[in-house]
Amino acid sequence: MASIDLDKVLDKAWAEKSLPEILAAPVSALKGVSDRDGELLDEAFGVKTVSDLAGLKYARWAQALAALDTSAK
Repeated sequence: MASIDLDKVLDKAWAEKSLPEILAAPVSALKGVSDRDGELLDEAFGVKTVSDLAGLKYARWAQALAALDTSAK
């Protein structure tokens, strides 16, 4: 089972929310992502929520390519 320290990846206001609430949250709920970053992600890719970002095909492609890179391990 996967786990994550929510305090490390979410702004304080979101750390105690339920997973469905977090997935529906604006991407600015992620620590280090500003409201302006969220606006730019929306303009560029139509990403409005954390769930949208998780499903962004470009991010998934990049993750898959990085996973193939055995030289970094």
